[in-house]
Amino acid sequence: MQLSPSLSEMETEPCCKEQKDGVLDPTELEEAEGISELAETHSVNELPCGPAKEDVELCGEDPAETKSQAVENKSHDKKSSPNCRQEGEKGECKIEKKLKKTNSWKMVRFQDPSIEEDVVERDSSAEILFPEYAVEEWTSTPFEELFMAEDWENITEDRLLRKKVLESGDIHVPHSTWGQEVTVKMQGVVEDRTVVEKDCKLVFVIGEGDVIQALEECVMSMQKGEIALLLADSQYAYGLLGREPDIPAWAPLLYQLQLLDIRDKPDPLTLPIADRIRIGNQKRERGNVHFQREEYGLAARAYCVALEVLTTRSKDGNDVGMKEEEEEVREYRVKCLNNLAAAQLKLEQFDEALHTSRDVLTLQPDNVKALFRAGKLLSDKGVYNEAMEVLKHALKLEPTTKAIHAELSKLVKRQSGGKDMQQWRVKPAKVLGDDIAPFLIPSKKKSSGISWKFILGALVVALGSLVTSMVLTARH
Repeated sequence: MQLSPSLSEMETEPCCKEQKDGVLDPTELEEAEGISELAETHSVNELPCGPAKEDVELCGEDPAETKSQAVENKSHDKKSSPNCRQEGEKGECKIEKKLKKTNSWKMVRFQDPSIEEDVVERDSSAEILFPEYAVEEWTSTPFEELFMAEDWENITEDRLLRKKVLESGDIHVPHSTWGQEVTVKMQGVVEDRTVVEKDCKLVFVIGEGDVIQALEECVMSMQKGEIALLLADSQYAYGLLGREPDIPAWAPLLYQLQLLDIRDKPDPLTLPIADRIRIGNQKRERGNVHFQREEYGLAARAYCVALEVLTTRSKDGNDVGMKEEEEEVREYRVKCLNNLAAAQLKLEQFDEALHTSRDVLTLQPDNVKALFRAGKLLSDKGVYNEAMEVLKHALKLEPTTKAIHAELSKLVKRQSGGKDMQQWRVKPAKVLGDDIAPFLIPSKKKSSGISWKFILGALVVALGSLVTSMVLTARH
């Protein structure tokens, strides 16, 4: 499969390095190694080290296209440009490697100027992939009119995903179905006709979340070779969050789309190891994109797909990779499993997150992020002895990490039956869910001292005796 350079080259890994504040977050992703020098970013949901990206460490950078990275790239450009001007006067302008942003079909794409010297932003409506079909609907008709047009076909019953066939395809070839791999040629615009997505040969598997829902739904309604206009409401595109910097929140999109090819998805066990690593990393990076958008269910699915691909086994069950390839695959599986555990924690799938963390420790026993997650989950479940062993192991590896010290202190208090102890309740796993903190219910504290009911009763009795004695005295 082909993916934008940013997704194939960037990696999100668990980071074991110690953060400045030494705070670990069990829902943090393993961050990526950049194709150029990128500063580490600290996700709110990651382990403390010394989001999320990890070089086999607890801390790290967030998934490939984080906001902080985009901000850093801008600042880096600003800082380097004056030097470039000064050196340019001398004819010796040497620009350090930096990332420039252009629009892509998936998200902001970063390119290395050392590879492509002239990086042209693809945001001009003059760039048309289908010049022979520059019809009025594509060039100027308001989207509101297109949603109401009678000569458009409804792909969904809610009329929020529609298409208009410009050229019919091969009627003898069956339509594509869920799980098949397709190749399309497409470009997309917002309502002012600014091009925001463009790809001459986009390859994706239907149903694996590689692209927005609008494209998946549309290709399943198309014939091979068909050219069509596709109008998608925001709920089938980028929704509430939009896509920085070019697609606003709640923005509908209009596409010109051609279905070039349909084929079965290749069996990953038949692919060369290098291809498995490439595809697995693409799926993992896509999961990171979903995680950043707080689409944790989609992120977990992407990580699971990546894990299916990241293997050195063949169909007969034997290992086919060289020693170096096996080690590389193992490292990528660790990253993927750590990110999957982070997504499962966001979905409150605590038992699944514990199982995934143990899978990490099977491959890499000294992975501090997995040790911390496993120890915290075991402590929350009341498995104190095992939790103590796991957290002590993590502390031995990262003795300055404050989060591990804090979790051990909490564990000791729980073992001693402290009054402030919190109890852990498992909630059913969700397919999709919001970012909700682990469900902790404070234990009820036992009341101490004399009951107020007893005191009130005693006062009533005393008052009654006093009144009776006064009445008797008055009679005498």
